[in-house]
Order: sequence, then C-alpha cells, then structure tokens
Amino acid sequence: MHPYPLKGSKGASLPPRPTLVFLIALFGLYVCYLSFNQIRMESKHVEENGAQEQDEHVCTRPYVPSEELPYVHFPKPKGYSRAECSCNPVRFFVIVSMQRSGSGWFETLLNSHPNISSNGEIFNRVDRRQNISSIVQTLDKLYDLDWLTSAAKNECTAAFGFKWMLNQGFMDHHDDILSYLNKKGVSVIFLFRKNTLRRLISVLANNYDRDAKQLNGTHKSHVHSEEEAEILAKFKPELDVSTLVSNIRDVEKYMGDCLDSFNTTRRMILYYEDIIRNRNALFQVQEFLGVPVRKLVSRQVKIHTRPLPDLVRNWEDVNSRLNGTEYARFLDGADYVK
Repeated sequence: MHPYPLKGSKGASLPPRPTLVFLIALFGLYVCYLSFNQIRMESKHVEENGAQEQDEHVCTRPYVPSEELPYVHFPKPKGYSRAECSCNPVRFFVIVSMQRSGSGWFETLLNSHPNISSNGEIFNRVDRRQNISSIVQTLDKLYDLDWLTSAAKNECTAAFGFKWMLNQGFMDHHDDILSYLNKKGVSVIFLFRKNTLRRLISVLANNYDRDAKQLNGTHKSHVHSEEEAEILAKFKPELDVSTLVSNIRDVEKYMGDCLDSFNTTRRMILYYEDIIRNRNALFQVQEFLGVPVRKLVSRQVKIHTRPLPDLVRNWEDVNSRLNGTEYARFLDGADYVK
C-alpha cells in the first residue's frame, strides 16, 4: 500500500468548467460596464468644466455705462450660435412711421451698415397683429434674433430691429406695447414727415400705381433708377380740396397722439426732411443705436422731386384752399429741397 493513500474529498465539488468560464466572463463584463460609466461621467464633467471655462474666457463683456444697461442685451438665438460674438452687446430698436414718410429709404440706409439689421414691416401680415398675444409672440421671436430675413446680418449684429407702421396695430394696443418696449429695453426711432401735403401726394400716387402697374405691369413702391422714377412721377393725382385741411389735421393729430402715448420710451424723433437737409442726422441715429459711425448709402431713387405745382393736377385749387391757413407753409416745399 502506498504510505500516503489518497482519499476522495468530502467537501462540495467544483462547478463544471463551462459554468466557471461563463461566471468569470460575466464578472468581467460587469467590471467593464462600471469602468465605462465612470469614464463617461468623468469625460462629461471635464467637458462641462471646459465649456464653462471657455464661456468665462469668451464672455469678457465690454464696459457699458449703467444708464445704458437696460438697453443692452446678449440674446441667445435658438436657430444658430452667435459664436465668438455671443458676448457682444445687441441693442434692440423699432422704427415707428407712416406709409410714404421715407421709412423704406431710411431702412435701406440703416441696412447698409454692417452691424445693423432692420427687418422690414413684420406686422404687415394681419395674423401677426390679431391681438396683443400674437404681437408679443412675434416680437419675442424677433428680439431673440431668430427672425431670419434678407436683412439679417451675421452673428455680430449690434443693432437689431424692424419697421412698424402706425396703422399696423401699433396704436390699437399702445398701452401694452409701451409696457413691452420698456420692459424689453427697446429703443424707438419715430420717423415722420413734416410736409404732410407731400406725403398725401405720394400716398395717392402710390395707390394709383397699385392698380395701374405702370412699370411693365408691376407695382413698385420704391425704385432704383431715375428712368423708373420718371415714369411713376408722370402721374398727377387730384386732391379733394373739400377734405384737404381736415385730412392734414387728422394726420398731424395722429402723429402727436403717438408721440404723447410713447413719451416714456428711450426714443429719437426724426423727420424725413431732417435726413435730407442735415448730413449729421444719420450720424446721430448711429450714435443712438450704439454702433460705429460710418457713411450710409441707399440704392433707392426719389420719385417726386419736382416742385409741388408740377405734382398735382388741381394745384390752383389746392393752393387757394391752403393759403391763409396754418398749412400754407406746405405750399412752399422749401423744407424738402436739399
């Protein structure tokens, strides 16, 4: 007999080899899963810290005087990233005007500046001004810089706004709109025309062309060539002298009521004739909007450049009706001629 006889073990037997291999593999997968989650959490933490550090580095915002802080904004559009300009301040504005007061020409001048975006008459669509809720919704989208039009510049826009006509819901909800503009920090440029007689002539001529379509069957409110301007200027409207004085008075009252209703806004009152005669007027507008001052240009061509007697079919009647009234000053037209 062997001096050390071997005896069978009385303890539990080891599991079969396939089962043992499966358990070891399962444990290995579990360890890998835990390690992967740990790495992912650490990476996310690093990315967040890096992004925060990058924001802190990029967002060294320029100094803004305390009185201007309510009118300086740092919008974050949903549709795109402002990238390296995300911390450059943007000033919101609105041009408040009336049809045929030079607002279209004025807006093209502003849009010739690389840092200004004015987005046209956004409330010419009735659905956007059905009530104050639709108006506010439209304004919020625009001032979030998510309003993309042909006037939209790159992400480095420094002044962003649009044009709002008085008859496009502006005066219908003036209390709510005043509150919105002040809370939102929107600067207002009121652009009107001193010579409301010339404005009336322009309105009537434009209404005529809307139906006549004198330029190759196309209606144009604004033109870019002297040839087109000459064609449109040939039409001479006939003014109703029986309502002429009351019409002029109503327009002036409408403008006055507007200025009175919005006298608590940060505003600039500008007249079309001022832009024509005063070369510094556009510099003052740019300073008001907080953008670098530069020469502004427009391709639009003035349509009615002739003296008033050449623009109205019944000029003698008009002249006779306004002479001796407070509106006789409009007959000269010298406040327009450059």
